[in-house]
Amino acid sequence: MGRREVYEHFMNMGHDFAWNKSWDKAVAAYARALQEIPEDPQSAKYLGFALLESKRYVDALKVYTRARQLAPDDPVPLEKSADVLERLGRLKEAAQQYVSVADVYLAQQDIEKAISNFERATLLTSGLLQIHYRLAQLYERTGRTRAAILQYLTLAFNFQRAKDKTKALQAIERALRLEPSNPQVLNAKRAIEAGEFIAAPQFEAPAPGAPASEKPQMSLFDEEDENKPKTAEAHEDGPLGEATEKALGDLAELLLQGGLSLAEARAIQGIELQKIKDYAGALDAFKQAESMNIRHTALYMCMGTLYLNNKQFAEAIKAFERAASEEDYTAGAAHGIGQAYMALGQSRKASESLLKALRLVDTALAINPDEAGQLIAVYNQLLSSTEGMMDADLGNTNAQFNKWLTGKDWKVRIPETRRALSDRIRSGAGEELKYYVADTSIVDAVTRIDRYIKARMYTLAMDEAYSAIEKDPVSLPVHQRIAQILMEEGRIQEAITKYNVVADSFLARDDRRNAAMILDEVIKVAPTDTGLRMSLIELLEREGQQERMLDEYIGLAHAYFQMAEMDQARDTYQEGLRLAQRINAPTSKRVEILYRMVDIYLARLDFRQAQRTYEQIRTLAPDEDRARKELVELHYRQNNPLEAIKEIDGLLQAYAKQKRGDLIIATLEQMVSARTNDMALRARLAAVYRQVNRRFDAISQLDALGELQLEAGLYKEACATIKQIINLGPTDTEQYKQLLLQLGC
Repeated sequence: MGRREVYEHFMNMGHDFAWNKSWDKAVAAYARALQEIPEDPQSAKYLGFALLESKRYVDALKVYTRARQLAPDDPVPLEKSADVLERLGRLKEAAQQYVSVADVYLAQQDIEKAISNFERATLLTSGLLQIHYRLAQLYERTGRTRAAILQYLTLAFNFQRAKDKTKALQAIERALRLEPSNPQVLNAKRAIEAGEFIAAPQFEAPAPGAPASEKPQMSLFDEEDENKPKTAEAHEDGPLGEATEKALGDLAELLLQGGLSLAEARAIQGIELQKIKDYAGALDAFKQAESMNIRHTALYMCMGTLYLNNKQFAEAIKAFERAASEEDYTAGAAHGIGQAYMALGQSRKASESLLKALRLVDTALAINPDEAGQLIAVYNQLLSSTEGMMDADLGNTNAQFNKWLTGKDWKVRIPETRRALSDRIRSGAGEELKYYVADTSIVDAVTRIDRYIKARMYTLAMDEAYSAIEKDPVSLPVHQRIAQILMEEGRIQEAITKYNVVADSFLARDDRRNAAMILDEVIKVAPTDTGLRMSLIELLEREGQQERMLDEYIGLAHAYFQMAEMDQARDTYQEGLRLAQRINAPTSKRVEILYRMVDIYLARLDFRQAQRTYEQIRTLAPDEDRARKELVELHYRQNNPLEAIKEIDGLLQAYAKQKRGDLIIATLEQMVSARTNDMALRARLAAVYRQVNRRFDAISQLDALGELQLEAGLYKEACATIKQIINLGPTDTEQYKQLLLQLGC
């Protein structure tokens, strides 16, 4: 068969498997078709769909990305990619993809699908004001007045929270133009004009029999939603429920691949009984299958859950441990083991397993290995925080851990809670974890504050922060958020003051690491605040972090330079240079400092000191060509061409040692272009051209050199140059010979 026939064979096979929902087999068939014709977008799309149905989301994303490259005008791969990103919990990226999908549909004049994707984007992430505006316009075009009004109200709500009264009123006016007597819009206008906050846009229930196009869209700011991110397909029983559900599907797939023996029939019976929650019957069937040598990890995952439901906790632990070897079941098995140990009263082992489940879920959502490594460090810190707890406190803590691992939104809640909790522990120094977990009100408050900040709802975020401070006045994570809100609102000096207070509080607790982190954060937004940098340098010196000290010295000196405080900048760079020599810092770091010192000398027109510093760089880093080039320019600037030529010769020798003839030619050509009357430069360029057999280029340079020599009255030198030209065999050799006779050479 030819490639096309093989391709169609496997495509049809994939369609058959997909029809029967045998997704793993469909994946294999579609992958084989794609392998046969790699440039075909259809097989990539079908393969992506099969991977999506198999819940192999990362692989599906890769395939859909490839399909998008193969068919850039097809919105389906992009739309499916957004769906996958949403399932992975990468909501911001998903929202951006949905916006891109909507743009493609708009280009194809498919307004309904464009609207659908814009709506999905606004539900996944907040702050998409431009998208709300585009939605309002699209609703107007399609006659959905109420939906358009809602979008304008949403815009007004956001603009008012951002303290942009003018834009808020403009949005209201657009809404009134659609429906001048709308009471909700009129009330909002009066509130904005009076300086009062308008309420979040609310929807009335659709009238009975209202057409679908007039049904109100869910608002980003619905009270029920309150900006909480959504996640798809999260099993209410958490990782345990998700792993069990996958194990049932995997086991069924494995069993159906072979002949239906008695053992396989018993296992299939167990699957069906477990699905209808006949746990005792299912467990009995699985035991019989196991005794007949059915021993897949999927079987043990299912049995572990059944043992747990039947309160046979020791047996459940054994089964989960056997299932944990399969990566897809590891988090679920850890969750199940944790629950079993909780029931057995073995709190310490329970906490280890539950934290393992939390860590596995959280790191699985990490964007890259670096982020995963950081998360592992956080969970190690959480685990160490449980070591000194009493069993009773540990029992309460485990109950809270298990609570975080269950419910419809556990995949979203886990990273949010982990961020707030790790902040809380980090700021508490010697305090115990039990206080944080027993009363999660502050942790929950920090989570809500973060959501409001993400949504740019700074007033609500600040209100939540002040409420949290009333409950716990010394909660440093909350104070950090207040500083962050002030920064976002443009109240820079107030934010810096607040950050300083937080840093001082960390120092009072002898928590230098977090104090340094806070100062780092502030310096990013106030880089010229020399006081902050001095505080950080002192802190790093006490910590013995000399390499970071060196970076801060450079930053401090640069801040002085930006404020034109040249003496302080020079002295600080010199202090940094001494530190670099003391700690034997890399040559590149010392060279960086010296270059910055040159900037100061040049700003003061102190060419002599600048020259000495360039020479110091040249000695320190002989292969550093920038310093040599700058020295050349500096010598020319000081009307010292002989020294400039010496420096050029040194630079060319360095290039020759590196066997970089291309740099030799490029450098000389650039210099000749800048100084066309420099005879020494032209002579050197002509010599190089001769060495590389560029005869006509050499003649051109020698001809120009000869003219310069004649103009300068250097007849002897001109004669020597003309003889060089003749030796190269120019087309007009006789003319050059006549010129030699005229010159009496």
